[in-house]
Amino acid sequence: MQAQSEHIMYWTVLQHKDWNMHIAATKRGLCYVGSANQPFEEMETWISKHFNHSILERNDSVMEAYVAELCQYMEGKLADFSIPFDLSGTAFQKSVWDALIHIPYGETRSYSDIAHQIGKPASVRAVGTAIGANPVLISIPCHRVIGKNGALTGYRGGLEMKTRLLQLEREGARVHVPEK
Repeated sequence: MQAQSEHIMYWTVLQHKDWNMHIAATKRGLCYVGSANQPFEEMETWISKHFNHSILERNDSVMEAYVAELCQYMEGKLADFSIPFDLSGTAFQKSVWDALIHIPYGETRSYSDIAHQIGKPASVRAVGTAIGANPVLISIPCHRVIGKNGALTGYRGGLEMKTRLLQLEREGARVHVPEK
C-alpha cells in the first residue's frame, strides 16, 4: 500500500561549497533546514518528533526549488525567500519566527528587540527558546539575532555557521540593496 502524499516528507541534501545540509518539505512547503555538515540522523530525529507519521522519501526534483533559493541566498544573490513553509510550532513560536522574517537582510536584532516586537517584553528567555526551535535555518533568519551587548549567542547550526551567514549578509548588503 502506498502512503498518502500528505504523509510523505520529501528530503534532499543541499550541497554548496563546503556545506552539506539536509532539507525537507511536505507538499505544503519547506519544513526543515538542518545544520551544516551534520548527519542524516539530525533531520530524521527532528522529523520523527514533529511529523511522526511521515514517511521520508528522498526526491531531489521535488526539492529543487528549495535548493535553488537557498543556494541563491548563499551566493549573495537572494535576500528574501519566496518559497512556502510548513512550520510545526506553537502560536508563540510562530509569532517569533514571523518577527525574524522581518529583520532586514544584513541587519541584526537582540532577543529583547524580538520580545518587544511581538508585544511580550518580559518573555526574552521564551523568545530565545522559540528561536532555538526554528526548524528552517537560513530562510527564517534566526542567525540575525544576537545578544543585547552585540555578542554572538547560541545557534542550532553552531556559532561558526552563524558567523559565516552574518558575514555573507554583511558582504551582500554592500553589493546590492535587497528588494522588498
